[in-house]
Amino acid sequence: MKRLKKILTSTAQRVVDYAMGNGLMQEENIATGERYITPGIPELVRVCAEEGIVLLKNEENVLPLNKDEQIAIFGRCQLDWFYVGYGSGGDVHPPYNVSLLDGFKNVGISYDEEIANLYEVWCNSPQHKADHGWWGHWPYNHPEMPLETEVVETAAKRNDKAVVIIGRAAGEDRDNQLKEGCYYLTEEEHNMLKLVSHYFKKIIVIMNCGNIIDMSWTKQYNIGAILYAWQLGQESGNAVANVLCGKVSPSGKLTDTIAHAYADYPSSNHFGNMDNTEYHEDIFVGYRYFISHPEKILFPFGYGLSYTTFDIKVNDFSHIDGYAKLNIQVTNTGGYKGKEVVQIYGVQPSGKLEKAKKVLVAYQKTKELAVGETQILELEIADKMLASYDDTGVTGFTDAFVLESGTYQLVIGNSVLADLLAGEFEFSETILIEQCQKACIEEENGSNILKERILQQLPEEIPTTGDKGLQLSDVKEGKCSMETFIAQLSDKELSDLTHGEGGMGSSLGPAGNAGAFGGITEELRAKGIPAVITADGPAGLRLRRFTTLLPNGTSIACTWNDELVEKLFAKVGEETKHFGVDVILSPGMNIHRNPLCGRNFEYYSEDPLLSGKIAAAAVRGIQSMGVSACPKHFACNNQERNRNQNNSQVSQRALREIYLKNFEICIKEGKPYNLMTSYNKLNGVWCHYHYDLVTTILRGEWKYEGNVITDWWMREETSPEFPLLKNNAYRVRAQVDVLMPGNMSYTKKSYTYDRQQLSSVGKKNGLTRAELQRSARNVLEFVIKLL
Repeated sequence: MKRLKKILTSTAQRVVDYAMGNGLMQEENIATGERYITPGIPELVRVCAEEGIVLLKNEENVLPLNKDEQIAIFGRCQLDWFYVGYGSGGDVHPPYNVSLLDGFKNVGISYDEEIANLYEVWCNSPQHKADHGWWGHWPYNHPEMPLETEVVETAAKRNDKAVVIIGRAAGEDRDNQLKEGCYYLTEEEHNMLKLVSHYFKKIIVIMNCGNIIDMSWTKQYNIGAILYAWQLGQESGNAVANVLCGKVSPSGKLTDTIAHAYADYPSSNHFGNMDNTEYHEDIFVGYRYFISHPEKILFPFGYGLSYTTFDIKVNDFSHIDGYAKLNIQVTNTGGYKGKEVVQIYGVQPSGKLEKAKKVLVAYQKTKELAVGETQILELEIADKMLASYDDTGVTGFTDAFVLESGTYQLVIGNSVLADLLAGEFEFSETILIEQCQKACIEEENGSNILKERILQQLPEEIPTTGDKGLQLSDVKEGKCSMETFIAQLSDKELSDLTHGEGGMGSSLGPAGNAGAFGGITEELRAKGIPAVITADGPAGLRLRRFTTLLPNGTSIACTWNDELVEKLFAKVGEETKHFGVDVILSPGMNIHRNPLCGRNFEYYSEDPLLSGKIAAAAVRGIQSMGVSACPKHFACNNQERNRNQNNSQVSQRALREIYLKNFEICIKEGKPYNLMTSYNKLNGVWCHYHYDLVTTILRGEWKYEGNVITDWWMREETSPEFPLLKNNAYRVRAQVDVLMPGNMSYTKKSYTYDRQQLSSVGKKNGLTRAELQRSARNVLEFVIKLL
């Protein structure tokens, strides 16, 4: 009977999750107000979209198109373009969208209007109109229009070339599947490619996809050029057309490996499990695996063609005081202006730790180089970028980053297949780079070891003084210390500061916001603590207003252009401030562990360095405007299926080298004011309760001083180390400072004072007032930046 009750409870919760969209129960997200456009942002969106497009193939110079050529466009996405993926990372109302046909018109490319009209009639008919589904039930594609042989045959007689578009999308709470119309092409798509490649001599395929999908079919058909165009936001049509016609030379590089088959991916047998996901491949994620299995690579990590060619030369190399320094010369040797990405990979010596053959350690994109123009790049690489994590002690150091003895090489090129030796250096003995602490061990959950470690690190209480009439602005102005201000707060006020408010839409901010924290009560606001307003997301502000729709995350990372990303997100920060939002819940930056993850479109890459650098650039841009970024989801949110219950089982080494490394880089180089935890468990503990993840590693080792919030709602749980601590008391002990959007219940919108959280204060092994003060301080230190 107990088991039946548990099953029914679990099922009921899943029904609630589904119906609520994990809390997204609010008024329909319909835009109101003027179609505001932040000055200067369309140009940056377009440039970012252009630079994120990856040219995978270009035989016999099919591209760029000449303006005197006539083009036939096949595929319904010429009208029903996927501008972004679905869920909180995509539900944005752009002030405009530029379709592919609009883009063709804008650059003066002639296209076959008879074919275009055929698609328009079919796509707009009631039985064929694009259906965008509902929460967690998004479409993977829009069914393709069946093509008649005669239509294609006659089109080939009046057109010079053909463009074929393949469209795919997925989203939050919706992983991709190994089926036709999702990871694989449909019968109608195959038929379209078969007919077009038979009757046309020159074909360009455009991949309008958020994720990597199966590309093995590219070997079946006579295809001249392939553009992976991703989902490029409101400027999609202009960006694609500019690249097609040669106004812009493509410079995007893949941030993932495209394999010959799904089974070739190292995580293919360990993805999508309902309850436990074993990261069986350990550190050998993406190219770290494929570089040892080159026969499985269709298109390598870092790969992308241009209309021009480049010569890369090493002028100087040195290795001094823990840093390798390189002077690299890049020359445009082709016939078009363009940009190149110089990628530097480390080759580590074989040793007691098994290692990938190559690891990305640095990259830099050139400016746009004119024909014959040269640019000198100066790069510096810390030895730590070549270090491995020893979680066993086999090297003589345990739980530490080390450089094993031997020769280290740096090789340069424009993909992971780089083979130009830049320089090498040697260590005669194994060197300790960084001593860490054993953390996030599943076997340690509930142990006396972890319990004693937590007790030893409890903060000291600030003696309570009672209300002294101090305002938070007094701290800002140096009239009193933060400790003095906190000393006057009651237990209830401290507790209130560790909760959000609004139930996915606070009345304290603009319509469509994601909730508020900080000054969520009249008592707190009376002390000069303002309400902090949050809003999704990675594709731009998700409000009930017209806001900029950005290119999806993967395409942004495919620019490999930190400077451009920072400039773009500075404009996003400007727009965030304009609409009265304080925290934009972005960037999404989890690792692309498997191509089926439904949220890959809003994440960046299979590589932690690239993910961390792009995220740090986004954070710097946003926060340069006086508002806050909030990177997410910390950590190991690498699948959407059953994400609220799934347990990610990851080795210490894989955590440190892959799944936390990107966040470490973002934290240290971007310095975000806020950070969001993920829904999943990590080695047995939900991340919103994970002391080792948030306190031991994030705050202890990385020295993060910002505010940590939950993803929206969290699971009920009792601390295995301290049975008196439940839910929000357990969370605060981990130093996850704020529960968003405020209540444990999905259905409550208004904030309810959390008496349970305070029930153990003052009791042995209960929550201490000092811990509440510590989390309140983390919140207030951020809030004061907004004053």
